[in-house]
Amino acid sequence: MLAIDLTGKRALIAGVSDDAGFGFAIARALAQAGATICLGSWPPALGIFTKLLERGKIAESMQLPGGGRLEFERIYPLDAAFDTLDDVPAEIRENKRYRDQGDFTISGLVEAVRRDFGEAALDIVVHSLANGPEVRKPLVDTSRRGYLEAVSVSAYSNVAMVRGLSPLMRPGGAFVSLTYMAGERVIPGYGGGMSSAKAALEADTRTLAFEAGRRWGVRVNTISAGPYASRAASAIGFIDTMIEYTTANAPLPRRLEAEEVGHTAAFLVSPLARAITGSTVYVDNGYHAMGMAVLEQTTHEGS
Repeated sequence: MLAIDLTGKRALIAGVSDDAGFGFAIARALAQAGATICLGSWPPALGIFTKLLERGKIAESMQLPGGGRLEFERIYPLDAAFDTLDDVPAEIRENKRYRDQGDFTISGLVEAVRRDFGEAALDIVVHSLANGPEVRKPLVDTSRRGYLEAVSVSAYSNVAMVRGLSPLMRPGGAFVSLTYMAGERVIPGYGGGMSSAKAALEADTRTLAFEAGRRWGVRVNTISAGPYASRAASAIGFIDTMIEYTTANAPLPRRLEAEEVGHTAAFLVSPLARAITGSTVYVDNGYHAMGMAVLEQTTHEGS
């Protein structure tokens, strides 16, 4: 039987702060395939997340299909808006949700992984990070600051993570990020520069696949997932409408399950996909292939 086997591999998944999104689903899938899992979690949400884990509030989500339990080797604080502590404004460094977290920047994450596991530390890195503070504003009304923050956290952070973590990757290492169709086509209401950020993320995936592939031998891909009602997606404000529309108009008229994104990620980071890099892989029930909405079926006799 041809199976996805990630036994002995270590994954770092950046952007997990609850059990409801694609990042957590990817963690479950990678663990089910045999990988050990580390997380990077946003400092303001980290305390709540760790308490949920300690108190068993998400125990059911931690159970793996077929038996076993999802465990985390490490959970690191990570605010991907900052490359180094010198970039962090004083009001954030002194905020009670940050000040006791140590170095929560991308460079701090890199050094923490190196300190904990050595130079040949990782096999898999998943970028499950996105934030647009003005996502509910139309692009034309988005401020420069809101636009740049969206691109910084949602796209540039992937560049910084590939640069910082590739030297810690073992042979065959793979990066995967999460994108959305708004980077290619207009999704009314998906604003604040987030569509631009997703477009940048996809373009960067292709360039990073070349540059990091030649320099470090790693692979870089991104998954374009259909809409899913995670807690983070609620910030968009009309996620249910998006799901209903794509479900009605996709070639496969069904709702997307988070585990389907997890399974795709597990394949992409496995040796089975060792010739796949620089790709945007769609996991959306085929919706990306459609050119118009599905109209009520009618027949025309004699035509």
